[in-house]
Amino acid sequence: MRSDARESQREAAHSERDFMEEALAIAPAGLFRVEPNPMVGAVIELDGDIVGRGVHRCFGGPHAEIEALAEAGEAARGATAYVTLEPCGHTGKTPPCARALIDAGIRRVLFAVGDVNPETSGQGPAMLEAAGVQTARGLLRERAKAMNERFEAHLEHDLPWTIAKWAMTLDGKIADVEGGSRTITGPESRQVVQETRASVDAVCVGVGTAIADDPDLTAREVPIYREAIRLVLDTNLRLPVDARLVRETGKAPTWIACAEDAPEPERFSRAGCKVIKTPRAGAGLDLRMLFKALRREGIARILLEGGGKIHAAAFAAGIVKQVMAFTAPIVLGGAQAPTPVDGVGFRNIGEALRLAETRVTVCGGDVLLEGFVGTLPA
Repeated sequence: MRSDARESQREAAHSERDFMEEALAIAPAGLFRVEPNPMVGAVIELDGDIVGRGVHRCFGGPHAEIEALAEAGEAARGATAYVTLEPCGHTGKTPPCARALIDAGIRRVLFAVGDVNPETSGQGPAMLEAAGVQTARGLLRERAKAMNERFEAHLEHDLPWTIAKWAMTLDGKIADVEGGSRTITGPESRQVVQETRASVDAVCVGVGTAIADDPDLTAREVPIYREAIRLVLDTNLRLPVDARLVRETGKAPTWIACAEDAPEPERFSRAGCKVIKTPRAGAGLDLRMLFKALRREGIARILLEGGGKIHAAAFAAGIVKQVMAFTAPIVLGGAQAPTPVDGVGFRNIGEALRLAETRVTVCGGDVLLEGFVGTLPA
């Protein structure tokens, strides 16, 4: 069939708008998993039929175009790709999507909006056009732009995307009075945590948690896109040198943030850990300054599993962007049992921090509530 006849047949069945609508509809599958990257959906269409769909599902994982091309297979040759964001043309955590589209034989690429990141904007379309692939932009632009307002706003900041995660009982306790917390939530919740660890650049805990639990902090039994750094906030370097995080630096890197005057930091350096000296702020570290330094080191996404004191300090410093709160159907009670966020808190309910764009997910017998910290500018 001649190409112009194929085009007429395709347009008779569905419009280009329909295919971009489908790409926009599937993109939010990445919500709460891709930030600070944007949510992206992609559809591959040939002769009026969708032969491949793809979503950017997690930070550092395959991009939407790659997933759609994998589903389309050989049917991608001569097809049209509809993508909610311009295909990338640079090598970052993944290879360039523009090159993958070219190699697959895609004939046309329609994308809703350009990349607002000045370091990468325009590279993908230029690569496609140089290879003879037709491109067009702007279809359903406003809807695609609105979907990723947080991504665009985050580009203006110099902090990592930090997720505060905790697991608690129905009455808001993260451990018993003796510090026991390993069995609060069920296996389904723990699976989600493992998947999240596998998608971040760093997993961060306070020294109290590191001493009490002697954790491993690596992702287990899930696909790992990168081995996350284990970051310990240890103002006065109380972590024992025989702790698992120090002993097992060969499994994954361990970084320890301490005060500039903390004693004997070289003992951790000798064990293979990276020591980051940070100014003090009150009884702890200046977390905002520390996290800005981490961003300069290329750490873009951090999972904070810190305990009540660390969470309180992080909220006070304004570095938390997202919350993952798992609640188990357990009542523990007790005024002395620790809670997810300590500190002085807010004086009244009206002043309390309220999450935006919340989502509730059932994880086996548990409930996961996720939301963003702060509202977008009007």
